[in-house]
Amino acid sequence: MRTLLFWPLLFSLSLLLGGCGYNTLQASDEQIKASWSEVVNQYQRRADLVPNLVNTVKAYAAHESQVLTQVAEARSRVGSMQVTPEVLNDPQALARFQAAQGQLSSALSRLLAVSENYPQLKADTGFRDLQAQLEGTENRITVARNRYIKSVQDYNVTVRSFPSNLTAMVFGFDVKPNFSVDNERAISTAPAVDFGSPAPAPAPAPAPATSPAPPANGAAANN
Repeated sequence: MRTLLFWPLLFSLSLLLGGCGYNTLQASDEQIKASWSEVVNQYQRRADLVPNLVNTVKAYAAHESQVLTQVAEARSRVGSMQVTPEVLNDPQALARFQAAQGQLSSALSRLLAVSENYPQLKADTGFRDLQAQLEGTENRITVARNRYIKSVQDYNVTVRSFPSNLTAMVFGFDVKPNFSVDNERAISTAPAVDFGSPAPAPAPAPAPATSPAPPANGAAANN
């Protein structure tokens, strides 16, 4: 008798959970974890390029010690962070992770800017290869971050929407923090539009009106 009641009850419970968004919450949570793994992998790929890049620049620009030190320190901070799954549920931990990666991005930008001053360095085959790998990795990071942001957005919408929000409360699915936009103030500022054309010259002022010339003396006498 218990067996006969068990299967219909289990079937009804599965329908109830599915209709209340439980399966969607589970699938969204797994998608977030997969997207996060890709983000971490791409950031690690970039970090692995840094030592070779620094050594290559140092061979041509050893006296740029300040920039080289900044890159090394930023890379060290990134490497010392423990990227555990708990980061996905901790806004402060995610913010620290993003800040450390942002510092490394800024340091690498300064390093590449310095390299513009050294023609021999720019011509080095190894440096050009590292630069191409770094550029490709930055593009992959952008794609991975966008996928993660979208995954978290979809999950958070489900957590906040009725009736799935009731299921989320019962089973402990909380809203997750997300990446914030870097340089938000700069992004929100409208860029200046300049097509490089000179401003039109002002129109010349109209000539002052002149009174008609007086008739000649002879004509006046004939009148």
